[in-house]
Amino acid sequence: MWLLIAFIAVPIIEIALFIQIGGFLGLFPTLAVVLITAIAGTYLVRAQGLSVLSQLQSRFREMNDPSEPLAHGAMILFSGALLLTPGFFTDFIGFLLLIPNVRATVFQKVKERINIQKSNFETQFSSSQNIYEGEYEPVSNSENSPWANESKPKD
Repeated sequence: MWLLIAFIAVPIIEIALFIQIGGFLGLFPTLAVVLITAIAGTYLVRAQGLSVLSQLQSRFREMNDPSEPLAHGAMILFSGALLLTPGFFTDFIGFLLLIPNVRATVFQKVKERINIQKSNFETQFSSSQNIYEGEYEPVSNSENSPWANESKPKD
């Protein structure tokens, strides 16, 4: 339901902002602002993405929980998509997600709503496991065998 509301509300907000800002600045300055924010956003996303990637690599190297740098990376990726989308509202949200403190706050709020369960998998062999014992005999291809005709070539 929230996704439907977002798909309806965001374009309406963007159109209203384009009309207001375009009426105030004019056509070409408005288009220039949109283009400049896309270029600046691309640069910032690249720089912060590389920073978060190095944090993620160090977490893996130290065998620590990588969830925070992964979440920051996902928010930076989403921020980049918003910044490349033409519009003032999406640029505002995109630039907000590029602020590390905002990302940390969003991560903490999401983390509070998620139930995390840890499991410890250990394989233990004990004598109480089911052990099946039996004997076998090699079966020859005799006439009495149900599979005897399968191995013989047919004429």
